[in-house]
Amino acid sequence: MATLKASDIKSALVTAPEWRRIGAVISRTFQFKDFVAAMKFVNRVAKLAEAPGHHPDIDIRWNKVTLALTTHSEGGLTEKDFQLARKVDGL
Repeated sequence: MATLKASDIKSALVTAPEWRRIGAVISRTFQFKDFVAAMKFVNRVAKLAEAPGHHPDIDIRWNKVTLALTTHSEGGLTEKDFQLARKVDGL
């Protein structure tokens, strides 16, 4: 899967408005009531990511979870990243 051009990334970000682009990565931080709720979310993300084999980088800080998506094998952002972002947004 080819990396997206800057114009395609800009268009794709419209479909995932809470995500922010930082170079070749899109990232979003989610906040929960406590650590247990944050971990339940992480487990749900893991199940979503496993099926397509596209795994986010995950940073957990008590009640905050930051996900970072990029397609490492392609060296940048692809449609896979935005597909997973939209699925995560649906959780």
